[in-house]
Amino acid sequence: MSSDTSVKAIPTVLVTGAGKRLGRAIALGLADAGWRVAVHYRHSKDEALATTHECDKRFAGAQCFGADLSVETETRGLLPEVIQAMGHVDAVVNSAALFEHDSAHDFSYDMLQRHMLGNTAAAIVLAQLLQQHVASRQTRGVVVNMLDQKLWNLNPDFFSYTLSKAALETANQLMARAFAPALRVVGVAPGLTLTSHMLTDDKFAQLHRLSPLGQSSSVQDVVSGVLFALQNTSVTGTTLLVDGGQHLMPFERDFSLM
Repeated sequence: MSSDTSVKAIPTVLVTGAGKRLGRAIALGLADAGWRVAVHYRHSKDEALATTHECDKRFAGAQCFGADLSVETETRGLLPEVIQAMGHVDAVVNSAALFEHDSAHDFSYDMLQRHMLGNTAAAIVLAQLLQQHVASRQTRGVVVNMLDQKLWNLNPDFFSYTLSKAALETANQLMARAFAPALRVVGVAPGLTLTSHMLTDDKFAQLHRLSPLGQSSSVQDVVSGVLFALQNTSVTGTTLLVDGGQHLMPFERDFSLM
């Protein structure tokens, strides 16, 4: 572990699932804000290396780490590996998530287990390890868990995914009490932010406007929400809904299936 006090003073964050999409945007945004970023990936190594290179250009010191967060031994090995390489870690942003479709009609033990391991259990283990790390250094840390506005506007699509995120939202409140005062735990719940292969550009634009504010969350809105959660030392055990108010509007189906 480095003994360089100048390195120790630099805030360092592990962003899971940072190779692509929202995780990549969060990593780049935090690098812009002066954070050293540990970029995590599971399968998207090339994309993660590209994210790492871009983060390093924005704020020097970014590094790349691979782990399958559905496997407990790999999850438990990830944070110590980052600490060994980068000296310390102050925060974890859990952006990695499994998002596979099922419904109450084709629900299975296997589908629920896969979502719960990668989306819920991994985030809890990483929080546990970060609390131990910052407590040993007599510092404070923070975990930001990415959630989903649909928890406040339930529809039955993506049944196991929704259950895993609902469990994580409850775990946030439990961990905020259990791991205090060394660790804060905050949720950030975006609305429809990025399109997918399931939506045309026109359909995405139409759905994005379905909110009381006339627009859902932009990528920068979400990044700003994460940065606020990381920096505001009085926020814990709650969730920031960054969705233009979409959680206030009833949707009978998931956006991708509307």
